[in-house]
Amino acid sequence: MEELSLGVPRPLLERLPEDGGDAATDMQRAVEHWERRLNHTLEDADDDREAAGSVLEAVDHFEARFETYDDLVPELRAWGQSPIYAIAWRNLYADLIAQLYDHEELTEHLDRERNARLVEDGIRFGDA
Repeated sequence: MEELSLGVPRPLLERLPEDGGDAATDMQRAVEHWERRLNHTLEDADDDREAAGSVLEAVDHFEARFETYDDLVPELRAWGQSPIYAIAWRNLYADLIAQLYDHEELTEHLDRERNARLVEDGIRFGDA
């Protein structure tokens, strides 16, 4: 499988407040970490299914983080606080998922692995 390339979208960084330099740096570091981690996982995988499974776990993590930040936005607004950073992180996680699915070779394997997991979960729930 080809090497993954991830990044923080420039428009997202441009929407951060002037004092958001630390958040921008944190986002870039987080994305670099995930890019290294996922590429290392792809290199170490024995086959495409194992690689897709590992990437799908990252996608699941990104989806969970997206939901966490999405839930935080109205809560911050209710407390009279700016949700700009929660929105930025939420959007970053959504964009990372989109970036992973933009890798055509990976998309097919991710869809297949997600479907396999749904079937496995359905069988387990049906046997209970």
